[in-house]
Amino acid sequence: MKRPDFMALALKEAEAAALRGEVPVGAVIASGGTVIASAGNRTRELADPTAHAEMLVIREACRKLSSERLTGHDLYVTLEPCAMCAGAISFARLRRLYFGAADDKGGAVINGARFFASTTCHHAPDIYPGMGETEAALLLKGFFRERRD
Repeated sequence: MKRPDFMALALKEAEAAALRGEVPVGAVIASGGTVIASAGNRTRELADPTAHAEMLVIREACRKLSSERLTGHDLYVTLEPCAMCAGAISFARLRRLYFGAADDKGGAVINGARFFASTTCHHAPDIYPGMGETEAALLLKGFFRERRD
């Protein structure tokens, strides 16, 4: 059986977020070949500044698994996580982080605070940047271009 393309699923979540008027970021948590949870940004819809795709997908996966730890699970997200989301990723003990587009302004993994390199970081996942980068960047650029025009 063919393994699902988890980043493609995260991109679908990002596209759905854009259709809702949200910044197009999507996330998927998977283990083996199985999707545990998926989500897109909902900060405007929920009037909640913490409703980033990563936060929502971590909450949903933890709820489904009845655990605050996601050891052995992988996160696929279309944009480099911010400091808040990096903290949640660390506390959830996610095994791997795959992300698409880098975020020069708000990212905290390979940009900005570089959260996982901090001496105060409790757990750092294996990090794989650039997966689906072109598609994710185009989606974000198109979304913000439409808002400016």
